[in-house]
Amino acid sequence: MKKIAILVPEHSVIQAIADPQYCFSAVNNYRMQNGLEPLFELTLVGLKPRIKLNQGNYLVQPDQLMSPFVTYDLIIIPALFGDLQVALDANKKFIPWLIKQYAKGAELASLCLGAFLLASTGLVNGMKCSTHWSFANKFRNKFPDVIMQEGQIVTDEHGIYTSGGAHSYWNLLLHLVEKFTDRETAIYISKYFAIEINRNRQSVFALFTGQKDHHDEVVKQAQHYIEQNTEKRITVEMLAEKLAVGRRSFERRFKKATNNSVLEYIQRVKIETAKRQFESSVKTISEVMFEVGYNDSKAFRNTFKKVTGLTPAAYRNRYHKILV
Repeated sequence: MKKIAILVPEHSVIQAIADPQYCFSAVNNYRMQNGLEPLFELTLVGLKPRIKLNQGNYLVQPDQLMSPFVTYDLIIIPALFGDLQVALDANKKFIPWLIKQYAKGAELASLCLGAFLLASTGLVNGMKCSTHWSFANKFRNKFPDVIMQEGQIVTDEHGIYTSGGAHSYWNLLLHLVEKFTDRETAIYISKYFAIEINRNRQSVFALFTGQKDHHDEVVKQAQHYIEQNTEKRITVEMLAEKLAVGRRSFERRFKKATNNSVLEYIQRVKIETAKRQFESSVKTISEVMFEVGYNDSKAFRNTFKKVTGLTPAAYRNRYHKILV
C-alpha cells in the first residue's frame, strides 16, 4: 500500500486537492473491480483542522495535521491561488516538513502553481520544473536556480514531479498512475476521466503577451516597435541602430529584461499574431505567413511548430470556428 499525502494549503485551488484524491481513488476502485487489492492510501494533510478556500466558500477538513512522525511515499502539492507571496507566507511551515519527508524517501509532485511552494524548499535547484505558462517569468525571477521548462507539461527528476498549468496537471496524475501501476491502468483512467494521455506540452495553450515587468525603457521601446510592426523583417542591427545602442549591449539588456533573445522575442510576437489570425479569420496559411513577415513557408512552419507544438494547419483546424 502506497501512502499518498495530498496537502491542503491555505490559498490553494480546491479542484487541485479533490482531483488527485478522485484520480487515485478511481485507481483503487478499478483494481478492486479486477480482483486486486487497492494500492493507494490517501490522506489530506493540513496545518489547521479547518481550512477555508475560495474566499471562504469552501471548507476543507484535512484527515490529519502535518506531523513529523508520519512519512509518506508521495506528497502532492496542489495549485496555489491569488497573491503568491501571501500564499507562500501562509504555508511556509510546510517547507521544512517537505524537505524532511523527501530526505526520508518521499517523492514530491507539484500541480500548476504548487511549483512555487515546491521550489521554496530548494529541492529543485538545478533541476527542471514546470508551472503555469503565464507565471513562467515570475517563477524564473523568484527561483533563478531552477530550470524553468516553459511549455512543458510534466517533469520527472529524482523523485520530484511538476506539471504545467490548470487542468494539464491531469497529465501528471496519469504519469504517476502509470509509474505506480501499469500502462493499462493509466489508459483506463485517462478514458474514465476523458483526459488525453501522453500530452506533453502546454505551448499550444500559451498566450504570449510580452515580458514588460522590468524598468529598462530602451528595451520597452524595442518591444513596442516589434509588436507594432509584425509585418516587417526586423533585425537586431536595425533595432540597435534605431535606439542608438550598441548591438552587444542591446542584446544583453534585452535578454536580461525579457528572458528572451531579441530573435526569440520577434518570433514569438509574430507567431502570436499568426495564431490570432488563424483563430478568427478565413485567411489562408500563406496569407497569414506574409502578414507576419515570413516569405519562406518552411521557416514559418518550423517556427510556428517550435513555438506552439502544432503546425499552422493543425492549429487552424483545432481553433478556427467555421460559421455555417
